[in-house]
Amino acid sequence: MMRKILFGVVVLIAVLAAAFFGLAPGIVERSMNQIAPVALDAPSERALALHKRVTIADLHSDTLMWKRDLLAPGKRGHMDLPRLREGNVALQVFSSVTKTPTDQNYDSNSADGDNITVLSVAQLQPARTWTSLLQRSLWHASKLDSAVRRSRGALVKITTASDVRALIETRARNESVLGALLSVEGLHNLEGRRENLSVLFDAGYRMAGLTHFFDNELAGSMHGEAKGALTPLGRQIVEDMEAKGMVVDIAHASHTAVAEILAMATKPVVSSHGGVQAVCEVNRNLTDDEIRGVARTGGVVGIGYWDGALCSTAPAKFVESVVHVRDLVGIDHVGLGSDYDGATTVAFDTSRLAVLTQALMDAGFTDDEIGKVMGGNVVRVLMQTLPAGATASR
Repeated sequence: MMRKILFGVVVLIAVLAAAFFGLAPGIVERSMNQIAPVALDAPSERALALHKRVTIADLHSDTLMWKRDLLAPGKRGHMDLPRLREGNVALQVFSSVTKTPTDQNYDSNSADGDNITVLSVAQLQPARTWTSLLQRSLWHASKLDSAVRRSRGALVKITTASDVRALIETRARNESVLGALLSVEGLHNLEGRRENLSVLFDAGYRMAGLTHFFDNELAGSMHGEAKGALTPLGRQIVEDMEAKGMVVDIAHASHTAVAEILAMATKPVVSSHGGVQAVCEVNRNLTDDEIRGVARTGGVVGIGYWDGALCSTAPAKFVESVVHVRDLVGIDHVGLGSDYDGATTVAFDTSRLAVLTQALMDAGFTDDEIGKVMGGNVVRVLMQTLPAGATASR
């Protein structure tokens, strides 16, 4: 009898564990990456034709954080290879999120506590990712590498300017291929060690923001407690990134740190995802002085699609933000920064990006201007910043 009871308990535990590890990650993602019930007009034939011609590049997505096959059509979230192809995306930046604070908010967060540890365990990631932030990024890189290998040429990893050039040339031959570039959302994953930047570089990372939602060893966060300046290590890392050919991303950095990064930058700097305070006045977004600073470096402000960036999810608010950047510093310094799959609610997934082409067209933007916003400006920055290289990795 006792053996039967013990057996029953073991079976029950196994069933509950299977249910938790099998279902919980998907349930969590569905609750965090949503599409708002917003009515969107169908793009015109002219808008669709233009959308098909332009090179589309998005500066920020957190898709690698979730337990999904990037190559498979998704029933949740905002992005996967089939939907990216449907949206005619040429180049997607995939970010590595390694730590987020409990009770995360835009105003003030402690570095104590971490939601990603729980997610790593629940998703049955390798045990090394349960305790190491660096290993979490290396795991994300390996996920992308696996998808590239299995894609049979449909997905290529971008690490050099030559890779970008080859991607554009391939797509000009009407071959449907997506370029994927790795980024880091907060270099706390260096774990305080300068030499770990080389580890990330060798894994294929070519863009990084110094901070995420909390202050770290490199700089203050816009959402941290102290919101301080660059540290000596932070200054070294900015210099090292430029020397290696990595794009410096000011998204989430404190206003003080942003000013210091822009003052020392010798290459184009991006704000990969966010908005502008002139349209949506929250501390998540850039001031006019910061936008001017990004433009002085030759960089790009990536405009997001979610409420925290726009104070709305309507495409018209995205366009309003683009208009503000254009009127302030010129059309060459604004682009797409969706923050898809980043615990955001948006009005459309990546398969429906043509609604932005239509919205820009409706606002009177020329075809050339739309091409720059949808991806031309991002491609230019990557060509100017990444290592020269040889050929794309397939």
